Amino acid sequence: MNALPTKKIGIVGRRHPGERAGARIIILALVFFIAGAGLSAVWFSRGASHNADAENPVALSGATKAVLQHLDSPVEIRFYSMLDASSVPESVQAFAGRADRLLAQYEQVAGSRIKVIRCNSSSNSSANAAEADGIKAFNIDKGNACFLGIAVVCGGQKESLPYLAPEWEQALEPDLTRAIAHAAEARPGAQPVARVDTASQDAVKRAIPNLDAVSLEAGTKVLRDASMIQLKQAAEEMEARVKDAEQRFIQAQGSQSEAAQQAAAEELRKIQVEGREKLQQIAQDSHAQIAALQQLKKTAP
Repeated sequence: MNALPTKKIGIVGRRHPGERAGARIIILALVFFIAGAGLSAVWFSRGASHNADAENPVALSGATKAVLQHLDSPVEIRFYSMLDASSVPESVQAFAGRADRLLAQYEQVAGSRIKVIRCNSSSNSSANAAEADGIKAFNIDKGNACFLGIAVVCGGQKESLPYLAPEWEQALEPDLTRAIAHAAEARPGAQPVARVDTASQDAVKRAIPNLDAVSLEAGTKVLRDASMIQLKQAAEEMEARVKDAEQRFIQAQGSQSEAAQQAAAEELRKIQVEGREKLQQIAQDSHAQIAALQQLKKTAP
C-alpha cells in the first residue's frame, strides 16, 4: 500500500474554519475510500466514487476465491443490464456499472471456469430471455421494461438473482457466490464446493431462535439486517476515531513538526487497516451465516 504523502499534506500556517472543515473532509474521504468501497455502498452515496472503483476494483473475498477455485465445471453468468436512461436514476445506472466490474473480477480470478454473458439490449428477444431466466422487470409504468439481474447456469442447473438494487450492493458478492456454489452443487454427480461450519450454524440459531417457523427468505433478511447494523456501527466507530486523528493531524501541521505529521499519518493508516479488516470480517461472517441458514433449511425435516 502506498504511504500517505506527508510532505504534500504538511502545509504550515493558521487555518480558517472553512479550511479546517475541508481538511477533515479530505481525511475522511481518504480513510473511507481506502477502507473499502463496500462500506460506502451501504450508507453513503456512491455517485462520487464509482470512477475510482473502476480504476481500483475491490478484491474478491477469500470465501469467493475458494468457491471459484473448487469449481470442477464451467459456470455461465448471464448479466442482464437493460436500463432505460429516461426512467432509471443515474445512481442505479452507476451501480449496474459497478456490478459489471465485479463480474469482471470473477472472470479474472476464475479464468475459464467462469464465463460472463452481458445483455444490455432492449430488444424483445432480450426481454424474453431475461424473463425466462427469472429476472424481474421493473419501471414498466414509466416506459420500457427494465431488467437488472443475474442468472447463474451450471450443467443445466440455474440460480437467479432476480433484481439487483444499490441498497444491497454490499451483499452482491456473497449472494452471487452462493448462487454459483448452489448451481455447481446441484449438478448431478457434483462434489460440494463449500462446507458450512458449525460455528455459523450456531450463530444462525442464536439469531433466529424460532428457525422452523421462519422461511428462508425471512431468515435471510434477519441475518442481512443484523450485518447492516454491524456495518453501520463499525462505520460510526471509525468516523469517531478519524475525528480524533484529524485533530492531532491539524495540530501537527501547526507545530511544523515533521515527526508529528508522520505519526498522524501512521495513525490514519492504522485506522484504515483495522477498519478494513473489521468490515471484511463482518461481511464474511454474514456470508457464512446465510449459507448455514440455507443448509439448515435444506436439511430440516
